[in-house]
Amino acid sequence: MEQEKLGLFSRIKQGLTKTRENILGGVEQVFAVFRAVDEELFEELEEALIMADMGVETTTNILDNLRGRVKLENAKDGEVVKKMLVQEISNALTAEATEFSLSTPAVLLIIGVNGVGKTTTVGKLTKWYKSQGKSVLVAAADTFRAAAIDQLGVWCERAGVTMIRQAENSDPSAVVFDAAAAAKARGADLLIVDTAGRLHNKKNLMEELKKINRIVSAQFPDAQREVLLVLDATTGQNALQQAKLFKEVADITGIILTKLDGTTKGGIVVSIKNELAIPVRFITVGEGIDDLQAFDAGMFARALLEE
Repeated sequence: MEQEKLGLFSRIKQGLTKTRENILGGVEQVFAVFRAVDEELFEELEEALIMADMGVETTTNILDNLRGRVKLENAKDGEVVKKMLVQEISNALTAEATEFSLSTPAVLLIIGVNGVGKTTTVGKLTKWYKSQGKSVLVAAADTFRAAAIDQLGVWCERAGVTMIRQAENSDPSAVVFDAAAAAKARGADLLIVDTAGRLHNKKNLMEELKKINRIVSAQFPDAQREVLLVLDATTGQNALQQAKLFKEVADITGIILTKLDGTTKGGIVVSIKNELAIPVRFITVGEGIDDLQAFDAGMFARALLEE
């Protein structure tokens, strides 16, 4: 188990290389130039963290805490202040972190705009839960894109999971009804629902999600229900804006952050955690079916901030 955790940590750390260089590199540059611990130093650090996709609000909170510590401990040495800053970023990530666990039966509604890796993520989730011994059923409720249904079918086939589908442009709630009935009849542990990624008409999306929720409530009244929003880490602050918009139309219980490997914008995790108060539940650090990982805030903070 310890060996497995070590391997997981190495993969996450490798995937976060560019983000780590972006955050720590910017911070290092500031401390290399500014020797005095003064307001000018804090202003430069503010710019460095915002440029690393931490976001204005999150950066302000982190630096306010840092100022307080510097004053309290009368810190004059740049290296000491730098360590304090890294600790504050780590604290921002790990504060009130909770482990994600599902009771069974459970329903996962997966939402998010097209292009963020939503359908691929559903495929990875099926493998994740199946490898934990759960019986999984998938509802292809993104009926507006035939390609999405076909793509999801390939992922489900690879994971050895049954997918419930209807023709393109079918009513998504009809697919969910069939899938919920099938999951109930088979005694499935988990039903994963891939929903359409449309935000241009928030009212329609809200109504659609309400309808799906009503069907799930009727079919699985005792099931644990989670609404997971998929966001693309490479879009940085745009991902945060998407999350704010989706929060207006859905009761989001968690976030799945994709494409963290190879991006410089992984600092968005800190921003999401602090500005939205929605926990990150899963991350992806590669394109393979096994590259979905449960989000461990402590491990992520170490992988992100250890040099």
